[in-house]
Amino acid sequence: MTNPQRFEAQRVAGIAQSDIRLMSRRCMEVGAVNLGQGICDQPTPDLVKEAAKAAIDADQSIYSKYEGIDPLRAAIARKMKSYNGIECDPDTDVMVSAGSTGAFVAAVLSFIEAGDEVILFSPFYGYHLNVLKLARPTIKHVTLRGDNWEFDPDELAAAFTSKTKAIIVNTPANPCGKVFTREELATIAGLCQEHDVLAITDEIYEYILYDDHEHVSLATLPGMADRTITISGFSKTYNMTGWRLGYSVAAQPLTARMGVVADLVYICPPTPLQHGVVAAFDLPASYYEQMSADYAAKRAMTMEACDAVGLRSLAPHGSYYLMVDVRDAGFTTDREAADVLLNHCGVAAVPGSSFYVDPKDGATQLRLCFAKQDHDLERACAGIRSLPDVMASR
Repeated sequence: MTNPQRFEAQRVAGIAQSDIRLMSRRCMEVGAVNLGQGICDQPTPDLVKEAAKAAIDADQSIYSKYEGIDPLRAAIARKMKSYNGIECDPDTDVMVSAGSTGAFVAAVLSFIEAGDEVILFSPFYGYHLNVLKLARPTIKHVTLRGDNWEFDPDELAAAFTSKTKAIIVNTPANPCGKVFTREELATIAGLCQEHDVLAITDEIYEYILYDDHEHVSLATLPGMADRTITISGFSKTYNMTGWRLGYSVAAQPLTARMGVVADLVYICPPTPLQHGVVAAFDLPASYYEQMSADYAAKRAMTMEACDAVGLRSLAPHGSYYLMVDVRDAGFTTDREAADVLLNHCGVAAVPGSSFYVDPKDGATQLRLCFAKQDHDLERACAGIRSLPDVMASR
C-alpha cells in the first residue's frame, strides 16, 4: 500500500487536530457536558434568524462580492466608529469573511511568509498558531504570567528584531480571558512603530467583559491605524458559531490584498446569512447588557464550583473561558485531570498544556468554556462538585 505521508506537504507537517476538537469528540462518545469547545450554544436572536429566513425565501443565494454585501459592510463601519472608535470606509476598509478565522487566514497568507518572524503571546489560541505554521515563519512566543496574565515588557521588546513582520494580539483572549490594558497596548504599539511591524488583532470577544475591564482596540492608538488589521465577528456576540461570519477592518491597501486571498480560498461568505446578520445591528443596548449579565452569572457559577473542589480559578477579565489550576484538587498533570473529569464527572475540559509553546507552562491547568445553556452548565457544575468523591474512591 502506498504510504500516504509521501504526499503530505511540508507546510502541514506537524499540524495535528487540536485538543479542543479531540475533547469534543471524546465528550460526544461518553455523553458528557462539553465545557471544552467554545461552541456557544445559546439561542441566536429571533430577529436575526427571521432576517436570514427572509433572505433565503427571497433567493438571496448567489455569490456576493468577495468583501461582502454593501449593507453589512456599512453597518460594520458604523459599529466600528461607535463601539471601537475606529473610523473606516465601508467601501475600501471593511471585508466580511467566512468567520473571523477566514479573515485571520487571509491576513496570514497575504503578509507572512518563510523568513519572517511573528510574535505570539502564550497561552495562545491553537488555531492562530496552526494557521501561522502554514505560512512557515519563525514564531517567537512571549509568555503571559500570573493571575492577571501579564507580560514582561523587556521580554516583549527582546522578541522584536529586524525580521519581525507581525504581532498577534487576542483581546479578550482565548484561552485565558485576558483583556489587554490600554497601557499594555501602548507598549505594543510603540514597539510596532519602532520596528515597522504589522499588528493583527483578534477581538471577537469584545463585548464579553467583566469587573469593569475596558475593551480597547489597538488600531485606535496613535500611529497604529495604518498598521493594524482588526478582526472580529458575529459568532460569539450573537450565538451563531456555525454561521461562519466574521470581518476585518484595515487600511485600504491591506484590505485589498486580503480580499484577493479570501476570494481564492472561499469566494465569499454565505450570502443569505450576511443579509440575516445585518438585522443584528438593530438590537437594542439592552441585548448587550443582558448578555454581559448572563455571562457574568455563568462565570460566577463555574468559578464557585471549581474553587469548591480545589480547581483554583484564574478569573477571566473577558471572553467566556475559565482557566483553573488543578494541583489543589490532587492532580499532578492537566491530562490526568481532564481524563478524570470526563470519564468520572461527565465534564469535558481542555488540557492547559495545549495552549503553550512549552507544555510545562500549562501542565497543571485546564480550560473550561461556560458559554452553555443554564441547565447544561448546572449539570456540569454538579459533575465538578462530585470530584472529591471521585478522587477519594480512586
